[in-house]
Amino acid sequence: MAAYIARRVAVLPLLLLGLATITFAIAHAVPADPISSVVAERQLNNPEVVAAARAHWGLDQSVPEQYTRYVWNLVQGDMGTSFRTKRPVRDDLLERLPATLELTISAMIVATTLGIGLGMVAAVKRNRWPDHVARLFAVTGSAMPVFWIGLVVLLIFWAELGWFPGPGRLDTRALPPPHLTGLFTVDALLHGDLSTFWNAFRHLMLPGFVLGWAVLGLISRLVRASMVEVLGQDYIRTARAKGLHERQVLLRHALKNALIPTLTVVGLSVAGLLGGAVLTEQIFSWPGIGGYTVQAAQSLDYPAIQSVAIFAGALMVLSNLATDVAYAFVDPRIRLS
Repeated sequence: MAAYIARRVAVLPLLLLGLATITFAIAHAVPADPISSVVAERQLNNPEVVAAARAHWGLDQSVPEQYTRYVWNLVQGDMGTSFRTKRPVRDDLLERLPATLELTISAMIVATTLGIGLGMVAAVKRNRWPDHVARLFAVTGSAMPVFWIGLVVLLIFWAELGWFPGPGRLDTRALPPPHLTGLFTVDALLHGDLSTFWNAFRHLMLPGFVLGWAVLGLISRLVRASMVEVLGQDYIRTARAKGLHERQVLLRHALKNALIPTLTVVGLSVAGLLGGAVLTEQIFSWPGIGGYTVQAAQSLDYPAIQSVAIFAGALMVLSNLATDVAYAFVDPRIRLS
């Protein structure tokens, strides 16, 4: 195990270098001039202003020179300065990361609890009405576009019924809790502010459910398929023949082994949600990395676009490593080579 982890860690720099190279190439292949997002429209016809702006941002250098400087800055932890905010991109991402992280955690709680529960019920009640209902719910979440689900949920539960608050992390006039982690629910609890905690928690419910529904469907179907296979194994029949209660058979023997393939989906889903919750954040006005990505793309903010892409790719690479290691720990039969 130690040798496997060491080899995987040793390959990480090469993977990240390849990721940075591809991101740089795609960003520079876009048929648009980023100088238009830096210089005011009235000054675009002024050669001196345009030349000064290109020199200031390093856009007057050749592509190989820009690439070399770009990679060197990344090695030092410098993601560049945003054209739009005029701040270091690293600071922008760190400022918005807690909001995305809080939304991702809530979405994964919804996806794993409901997904595992529905998958288990569907397997135990196979080919009966609970199975059909669970599968319909799972397929619906996976098939429908996230933006459409978000709009419908907002229309019904906020605009029409008024059961949940609208977009944003807090009510309009509410003040955020003192900053510790950046997660409003956690910070409010740490300061004993139950009112702000409940406010932030209620704002998390709708976007967390919408974002987690698609992953829920995948987890539910995978758990069902694994449970159906496990329930037909000899050791399950042996457990029942020994007189164990059906709940013990299902939870301690069947579910425990059926969840092993689900680890891969859960691990990769966390990285995917952290880096790709763009539509959900836009619909619910969530001030996370997704909204920052959209704004960067609209303004041709090259440093921000490249940094977000590298951030999301690095999360996926690290998630793959963590998932493989966790898989081996959970299932001792696996021998990594």
